[in-house]
Amino acid sequence: MSTVRLGIYEKALRQTDDWDSFFAQVRDGGFMFMDLSVDESPERMARLDWSAKQAHDFRDSADRSGVQVGGMCLSCHRKVGPGSADPKVRQEADDIFRKAIDLSYEAGIPVVQVAGYYAYYEDPDDGQRARYVESLRRAASYAAQAGVMLGVENVDGNDVTSITKGLAICDEIHSQWLTMYPDIGNLAEQQLDTTSELKAGEGRMLAIHLKDVLPGQPRRIPMGTGVTDFAAAFKELKRQDWSGRMMLEMWNDDSPDSSEISSSARQKVTNWLTDAGIEIASRL
Repeated sequence: MSTVRLGIYEKALRQTDDWDSFFAQVRDGGFMFMDLSVDESPERMARLDWSAKQAHDFRDSADRSGVQVGGMCLSCHRKVGPGSADPKVRQEADDIFRKAIDLSYEAGIPVVQVAGYYAYYEDPDDGQRARYVESLRRAASYAAQAGVMLGVENVDGNDVTSITKGLAICDEIHSQWLTMYPDIGNLAEQQLDTTSELKAGEGRMLAIHLKDVLPGQPRRIPMGTGVTDFAAAFKELKRQDWSGRMMLEMWNDDSPDSSEISSSARQKVTNWLTDAGIEIASRL
């Protein structure tokens, strides 16, 4: 039977310097896991330089709270493009991949979600995709040595905008440690057919991001108020008998009600999954 575990994005919850209190929010909100953010901000990029002890302390805090760290959202490659025309930027992008994989190994994070941006802040050129693929090829080889999975996210913008495009890159690299980590909301933002895209990814989706969107607005749309076709997505995943992790991608923006907003969104998603005949796993 199709069964999923529901998790939450780090940015959806109230930020705190104490991981124990942060993971308590994850647990108390009814979520089974959290995905860590390594975005463009200096504070979160600094996590790539955590010592082994810092990584172990982070993992131990999650264990004490009875929740998992489902993955790492490595979105800082939007700032440091693997497909950049500048060789120094490409070297930094490669270093980020290696540091992220090392951190995941030390912290017990099984999945690194790879953003499908070639070189987001640069003007497009004919070599961007090829350079991106070669950087990701090197990352996949390193991930295989560490035993960490890489999952490509279809993104907003103009690069890897669909599951189909992401799969073409995975096929070129041909590593068992590289597959898709789709974002259903980004399919809707790109006005793609949710069912056909998920059908193309059958058997090659290791986890899924859930969020609501509007055309041209891929972030900060309250769950259930946008155009994401959750009913079609869950119907297709039920047909595939897909089981795995689904992460609710939301942003709290310092809202004092972040926990309540996240829990309300979780309940909506739970109802939609139940209507589709997909079971939600209970805590072990």
